[in-house]
Amino acid sequence: MFAADPGKFILACLLVPFIVGIFWLGWWFIANRSTLLIVDEERVSLRSGIFNRRNSEASIENIRAVRIDQTLVDRIFKCGYLKVYTTGDVPEIEQDGLPDIERLTAALRQARRV
Repeated sequence: MFAADPGKFILACLLVPFIVGIFWLGWWFIANRSTLLIVDEERVSLRSGIFNRRNSEASIENIRAVRIDQTLVDRIFKCGYLKVYTTGDVPEIEQDGLPDIERLTAALRQARRV
């Protein structure tokens, strides 16, 4: 193909990442919008999924530990990775890319005190 029309071949190769990037960003946006984390007085709930739904809940009084992981980039953009542990070593609820992680941590602490 390169020998037949080098200009078109190079242009096609340069556009492939952009088209793939556009589809990837669109999928990521939809997946991000279909994830909901709810903290209330009784429980913490995580609902996610586009085609298949996943729902995880943990009672506030059963929460043993809350872990927030942040990289340097996450700290700059104030987002992070949440893990909620109830019993055992496996987190009951875990989600990455959560915005405003400080406010979320404060809401979890406040709900555990009530």
